[in-house]
Amino acid sequence: MLKAFGSAMRTPDLRNKILFTLLIIALYRVGAHVPSPGVLVGNIQQCIKQANAGGQADIYSLVNLFSGGALLQLSIFALGIMPYITASIIIQLLTVVIPRFELLKKEGQSGQSKLTQYTRYLTIALAVLQGTGIVALARSGQLFQCDRDILANKDSIFQYAILVITMTAGTAVVMWFGELLTEKGVGNGMSLLMATSIAARIPAEGASIASRGQAILIAMIALSLVVIVTVVFVEQAQRRIPVQYAKRMIGRKMYGGTSTYLPLKVNQAGVIPVIFASSLLYIPQLIVQLQGNSEAGAVRRFFENYVINQSSWVHIALYFLLIIFFAYFYVAITFNPEERADEMKRYGGFIPSIRPGRPTAEYLQYVLNRITLPGSIYLGVVAILPNLLLSLTGPAGTSQNLPFGGTAVLILVGVSLETVKQIESQLQQRNYEGFLR
Repeated sequence: MLKAFGSAMRTPDLRNKILFTLLIIALYRVGAHVPSPGVLVGNIQQCIKQANAGGQADIYSLVNLFSGGALLQLSIFALGIMPYITASIIIQLLTVVIPRFELLKKEGQSGQSKLTQYTRYLTIALAVLQGTGIVALARSGQLFQCDRDILANKDSIFQYAILVITMTAGTAVVMWFGELLTEKGVGNGMSLLMATSIAARIPAEGASIASRGQAILIAMIALSLVVIVTVVFVEQAQRRIPVQYAKRMIGRKMYGGTSTYLPLKVNQAGVIPVIFASSLLYIPQLIVQLQGNSEAGAVRRFFENYVINQSSWVHIALYFLLIIFFAYFYVAITFNPEERADEMKRYGGFIPSIRPGRPTAEYLQYVLNRITLPGSIYLGVVAILPNLLLSLTGPAGTSQNLPFGGTAVLILVGVSLETVKQIESQLQQRNYEGFLR
């Protein structure tokens, strides 16, 4: 691998792409630590310590994870890549509901460019909404429920508007960074920025675990290795359906007659079900926190003790079941067996022993249902690992950010594998020996 990396650095074009990628990532991390105008950094640090000690910052853990800790510091990149992720998911779901979007998806590069433009507009709109909500909570003192002032002049509407504009502009810059990495870097720009934000949280989380004892740290490192190996194995696993193309005579040339396969990944949905389930389970906690210190009734006590408490078996069971549901849901709307069967039939392809057309679509649906079950169970088990080990790792506010389970390890391993494949393909184009053997 080191020899292949040396070959990549000796290739001028690929070396420039790698150096450009590192430069953009460095700029992104610098921006994550630049405070927004009118923010009292010292008071924020004290409030973060109090919030982490009381588990109050857990409601923002998912967004804070994707922003690399910039959210709770109210930096210029406080919203990070989360608005773009949400916008991309919404546009992808709308392609199934809105016929116009479905036609654009089938138009190829021109249609995809139009969908990308819609995603940008929706990202800015979501950034304005999320930025307004975060600044409103900071202004009212409910962001951390801390007795210190976070904003220098919280009664100024002008400062309120400046903060929202700054965070929205920061989201636009982050989106631009991601597109630059995709175009001029090694590829997967948004995913690389997301993985960078998650990796930036690992040292702090590792120090938190180490403070609880050396034995716990060693156990966590061993568990991390086991989980990473398992994630790599499952992410690479796929069901290869053989496809045979019949010979066709076009003019004086014979085409077709080749054998290939249709790869169906075991984890076809990726990390999207985990994000959906986490976001849905944050809604009760958001409602409870916005109510403040009002009198707790029986319903509120039930939500606080069982649904919101991440170490509760009710919360763990709900989280696990929601991941399985969203895995099937997302696969159903992103993979259409009938379209794949029609494409194969159009180009003279067929699955051996399966008739083209509707029987092929039914067979693909059957296989997809069979492999989605173990894939969804795998996602659920990896995602609930931080919840199962919550009593060993620290307060509730750190459960989503642990480096050995949950959303973090799924994104880090997935992005790493995809980046290695991107570099490998470019090395193979230049006849160099790549990372994978």
